[in-house]
Amino acid sequence: MLEQIGGECAGAVIFMPAGKALPEREDRYRDLSAKELTDMLRNLPKRPLLAGEQEVRLSLAGAQDKVAVKVTGDTISIPLGEALSTHILKPANDDYAGLVFNEFLCLELARAVGLPAAKAETRNIDGIDFLLVERYDRVLVKSEGAEHYERLHQEDFCQALGVVSEWKYQKEGGPSLKQCFALLRELSTAPVLDLQHLLDAVIFNYLIGNYDAHGKNFSVVYSTPAGYAARFSPLYDLVCTEYYPEYYPEVSKDMAMKIGGEDLTEKIFPQQFEKLAEEAGLAKPLVKRRIPELAAAVIEALGKIDLKHAPAGHVAKIIQQRSREALARFAG
Repeated sequence: MLEQIGGECAGAVIFMPAGKALPEREDRYRDLSAKELTDMLRNLPKRPLLAGEQEVRLSLAGAQDKVAVKVTGDTISIPLGEALSTHILKPANDDYAGLVFNEFLCLELARAVGLPAAKAETRNIDGIDFLLVERYDRVLVKSEGAEHYERLHQEDFCQALGVVSEWKYQKEGGPSLKQCFALLRELSTAPVLDLQHLLDAVIFNYLIGNYDAHGKNFSVVYSTPAGYAARFSPLYDLVCTEYYPEYYPEVSKDMAMKIGGEDLTEKIFPQQFEKLAEEAGLAKPLVKRRIPELAAAVIEALGKIDLKHAPAGHVAKIIQQRSREALARFAG
């Protein structure tokens, strides 16, 4: 399996057959016509990672349908062999209506309030919506007048903590927030900044109603073109899962990681965040002050984001209501 799909993975990992040398760099791509892109989007659930496609060796984790692509303007291409991708393409999900616009709004909102988050855009072809998320583990490097992409290594918190992906949720043995903060304190080359970023991520997920913020949805990027560094990655896979129980009762409202011992947002009060502060080794006044600050910023930013699609509008109303409740709950 690794021989077939290990050419373009998350991070800076490439798997090669035993005894075969890493090939000289030769970035080869196959541009997709409009028909080919449409067919790929329709067939992706039946052919994950384009399995069986000649010279395609893509590998991406996660339950959601997705494929790694290179985006150059309006052209979308499939990497061949060990060529680098630049974006993750996520088509609309039949099981969860509006997911493309839900995730796009949450990513845009995070960036609007000043949080590091992956860049994304939505597109549509032949009536099929899809999301393009720019990879933060791929970077464009300029050298001697030429440009080329380089891989940056990363691993998610489950990998960094030695937790198998099947246990990504805390209640199933996955990482807790206490472990996540301890991990960053140990690994980060800029711990003061990264601990603040992780705290903001926890609060932001609480505000937007993202109950699926598990150990594989946080990562550490280990290197940059300028030299070694270990930094908390930009946020990704941000979704308001609160939007779905209204239509899909089977979607859990339990948070993937508990805050102060509680996994239901209606039970989260100042004392739960005070307990989180103790567990994370953070100052309680800082943590308590940051919640209403971010809530106010979210409400202000929502008023400026152009909500072109109905699902995004519904999600925005949920996030706005949750942020107003947080302001009232954590005021003073």
